[in-house]
Amino acid sequence: MKDYIQIHPDDLVAVALRPLSAGTVVRIGGNEVTLQEDIPQGHKFALTEIPAGKPVIKYGAPIGVAKENIHPGCWIHTHNIRTGLGDLLTYTYEPNSSPLVPTDDCFFQGYRRKNGKAGVRNEVWIIPTVGCVNNIATAIERQAQSLKTDAVDGIAAFPHPYGCSQMGDDQENTRKILANLINHPNAGGVLVLGLGCENSNIDVLKDYIGEYDEERVKFLVCQESEDEIADALVLMEQLVAYASQFHREPISCSELIVGMKCGGSDGLSGITANPTVGAFSDRLISKGGTTILTEVPEMFGAETILMNRCEDERIFSYTVNLINDFKNYFKRHDQTIYENPSPGNKKGGISTLEDKALGCTQKSGSAPVVDVLAYGEGVKTAGLNLLSAPGNDLVASTALAASGAHIVLFTTGRGTPFASPVPTMKISSNSALAAKKQNWIDFNCGTLAEDATLDELGKQLFDFVIEIASGKQVKSEAAGFHDMAIFKQGVTL
Repeated sequence: MKDYIQIHPDDLVAVALRPLSAGTVVRIGGNEVTLQEDIPQGHKFALTEIPAGKPVIKYGAPIGVAKENIHPGCWIHTHNIRTGLGDLLTYTYEPNSSPLVPTDDCFFQGYRRKNGKAGVRNEVWIIPTVGCVNNIATAIERQAQSLKTDAVDGIAAFPHPYGCSQMGDDQENTRKILANLINHPNAGGVLVLGLGCENSNIDVLKDYIGEYDEERVKFLVCQESEDEIADALVLMEQLVAYASQFHREPISCSELIVGMKCGGSDGLSGITANPTVGAFSDRLISKGGTTILTEVPEMFGAETILMNRCEDERIFSYTVNLINDFKNYFKRHDQTIYENPSPGNKKGGISTLEDKALGCTQKSGSAPVVDVLAYGEGVKTAGLNLLSAPGNDLVASTALAASGAHIVLFTTGRGTPFASPVPTMKISSNSALAAKKQNWIDFNCGTLAEDATLDELGKQLFDFVIEIASGKQVKSEAAGFHDMAIFKQGVTL
């Protein structure tokens, strides 16, 4: 097992892959450095003298500025490094990517819908239009389990607190997200459950849903029903019968859409789990498939890497707007743009937002950026897409699903049990987490710090995703978890 790693040859730091004791002699590139203090796993130490005010280089790029003189072998963290970033910046397009070499197609066992779309699950969903009917939705979910057939993968309700007392973009976002989930191909049938007096009532929502199959989507207004649960169960029986017509069949991987997200990151996330997801992304895109990268605040500090991988200047300008619009969102609320790493991130070895962002963007692999999606906008172009959404795990994962992701890959160094509307695979950055939380973690990338290679692990992850797309449950699914969360930005009446 490796004890430490210099990620890029230009780096002025190395990262401890296991706890290292003061006095340990580190040998990198023919140079020897003696550690001056204990270095926790995932944390950084200096390989050379770094004067105060000079950039600290990791991933081949600045992750911040030294607050004081940092000597070789010293621990580098929040006590002696600060962010080097400012607010709004001016960007120049300097393209440096090329299309991936196509590889042979492969297939997953999915569901072909009547509108031609493909899904990886055949579930029946209950979508409330407003938070007022959340408890009714969960009661219907509970009682409808007796209606489930072997052909239906699950029955799930998606409570949320919105749909009324919202204004402007918030109300628009709620309607878009709900409509996109109603149209999601992982749902073989959908019951849309309304109250009747809400802003985003069923009649309003139908304009956002567009054309729909009346056998697949049913509507119930609770205020118009004498016994809404009894009436809902009649509709659920019809929806289960309709969904039971569908059976798995081979579908090209070129139709697979996978969202990519990280949370509870540690110092190994950008070294093991995120690069492995990047290798997966490149492999899927080389077969004509699609991936979506989101959590815009965690691109701050690494955004130029993504900008320069845009396939043309038009996509570059969209990416600039994606970044600056989110920075302006922070500024409108008088929040500091660059104070982003959470307490868990810092404990795991991430010191600044640049440190976090450079590790986070490893999930995007090396493919060109082909499109930029607004929050609530669906995928239109195969390849690597960027999606506007915050870093919050549940909000971002729901946004990925609403934009069309069949599956979400979620890398983590500290672990989390949450789910989303689609299968949400938890990928650990370290083997200790995978061993401790076997009920949460689906795939372990900690072996990349031990004896595995990135190519091997990327292929293993790809094969595992195909298994998930073909029906294998992730841990949160097996636990019966289904979550969703909608982005709130403005006033609540």
